[in-house]
Amino acid sequence: MRESLERGLPELGLDAALIPTLEGFAQLVLERNQVMNLTAITQPEEFAALHLLDSLALVLLAGLERQSVVDVGCGAGFPGVPIAIARPACKVTLLDSLGKRVDFLREACGKLGLENVACVHARAEEFAAEQREQFDAAVSRAVAALPVLCELCLPLVKVGGQMLAMKSSHSQEELQGAEHAIKILGGQVDWVRDYTIPGTQVVHRVVCIKKVRGCPGKYPRRFALIKKAPL
Repeated sequence: MRESLERGLPELGLDAALIPTLEGFAQLVLERNQVMNLTAITQPEEFAALHLLDSLALVLLAGLERQSVVDVGCGAGFPGVPIAIARPACKVTLLDSLGKRVDFLREACGKLGLENVACVHARAEEFAAEQREQFDAAVSRAVAALPVLCELCLPLVKVGGQMLAMKSSHSQEELQGAEHAIKILGGQVDWVRDYTIPGTQVVHRVVCIKKVRGCPGKYPRRFALIKKAPL
């Protein structure tokens, strides 16, 4: 794992001093993965590339520095925890609907001394009622199709902020299918960038949607309706 990080971090403009904390988080995830389902990727070098370096690519592509960031459907903590490690001036909220995952992340962040992280157990559409348009950025990785994801994320983003969706490089049709949802929810596609994960031939994509106006108050809807009738 260390070799992959030593090679990959400079490509992303990040300091090798991050390696001990990144390795520490990886160890905690893999240890807990033995008793609960956190990740199917358990080989150390693959974990470093496909989880850690993939998440950290977002820091470079989006220029994250001092923003308030919410990771919607954070799962085992990607990309939110690596972002928090790499950018201690960012305030990162890890949001997930599964209490056991949130409990693990709270414990892990405590052990790693990450004081810039809040772990929240809630559904995104319910959380939006309390934290509407409070974040500079909403990030999400492999959670849902883009029309659904937009309705979960954009209501959380301030006007002028951004939604950053980590997607497959073959997601053009999905993006086209989300145009209506993006418009209704106050967004506008700002940029789409493909990137190769350092040390691999794996190409992924980030879709950046800028929040250009307020989101209508009736969104997000209940998740059952979002899923049944995407915008």
